Amino acid sequence: MGATIRLLAAFLLAFQAMDVICQDNSGLSPHAAVKASGFLDMYYTFDFNQPADNLRPDFLFNHHRHNKIHANLALLQLHLDQDRYRANLGLMGGTYAQRNLAHEPKLLRHVYAANIGVALNQRSSLWLDIGVMPSHIGFESAISADNPTLTRSLAAENSPYYLAGARLSWDASSNWQFAALVVSGWQRIRPAAGNSLPGVGTQVTYTLDERLSLNWSTFIGTDDPDRNRRLRIFNNWYGTFQATDRLSLFAGFDMGMQQTAKGSSAYDVWFIPVAIVRYRFADKWHLALRGEYYADPDGVIVAPDTGQGFGIVGLSANIDYAAFRHMLCRMEARWLGSNDAVLPRRETMARDSMAVIGSIAVRF
Repeated sequence: MGATIRLLAAFLLAFQAMDVICQDNSGLSPHAAVKASGFLDMYYTFDFNQPADNLRPDFLFNHHRHNKIHANLALLQLHLDQDRYRANLGLMGGTYAQRNLAHEPKLLRHVYAANIGVALNQRSSLWLDIGVMPSHIGFESAISADNPTLTRSLAAENSPYYLAGARLSWDASSNWQFAALVVSGWQRIRPAAGNSLPGVGTQVTYTLDERLSLNWSTFIGTDDPDRNRRLRIFNNWYGTFQATDRLSLFAGFDMGMQQTAKGSSAYDVWFIPVAIVRYRFADKWHLALRGEYYADPDGVIVAPDTGQGFGIVGLSANIDYAAFRHMLCRMEARWLGSNDAVLPRRETMARDSMAVIGSIAVRF
């Protein structure tokens, strides 16, 4: 907690300096705008299994500390937007950053985004962005207030939140958007040790209007060194539906496959369906219900010590109160259940767990 506060203080001093600089942006295009923004998500989680190390299962990366108040994400960003170029710099702290970027070099573990983009045509409908950027996979992000539920789905937690590389995106029309990516790996800023093969990705989004959006995203690459490289192919499909003014539906399905060994024609397969229903029952109040299932029988992404692969069901109920324009208060109850003992409980493991999570998030 102390490290997060010190990091926030340093960020605020940096932003204060940037604000002075940006007051005189005569060197920029008259249509350019430099903006600063921030997000802070404070939370408390109580896991009724009471794990001995106060950490929830290692396949959860958000709101995973038990029985203490923590910052899940403390984020400060600078945005530069102009008709023909753009840039983003985001620095973060919190337990999400500590766990999700633990495999990155220490210098990079606080990088949320660092990218520059340039428009490649006069209409500014074709863009090339280079750097660290949010992933094109899934309908949930690291910023909890942008998601229909407080905690992230199992699908979101175990697919990339961020990617590093180059992204070519094209707004073909008001309905169709396309993107192609070349990246350093499966949620990697620095490529995996010994791996020289970049990953590639695609995205196709169809938006009818504010009521319906459909998306298909892919990743093809590896997370292995060259000597035992296994090809990984991943597909993510999701749709968001505004059924009525009060009722929203979110549905997603992920499926991945990875070679069992280098050069093999056999593949291990995993898949994850998720469905969320969100209902606004008063002006400032929402209720959300989620059901999900994660099946990874060969332990490609989640490999528990049981040696039996990984399969788990999740159910959650979420209530939100938008207290003020930039503040969101949320409470969630989440149950996870498995046929195998894969969930930490005191000094042992259990087949199920129940947790209650509370959060206050603020944008500024």
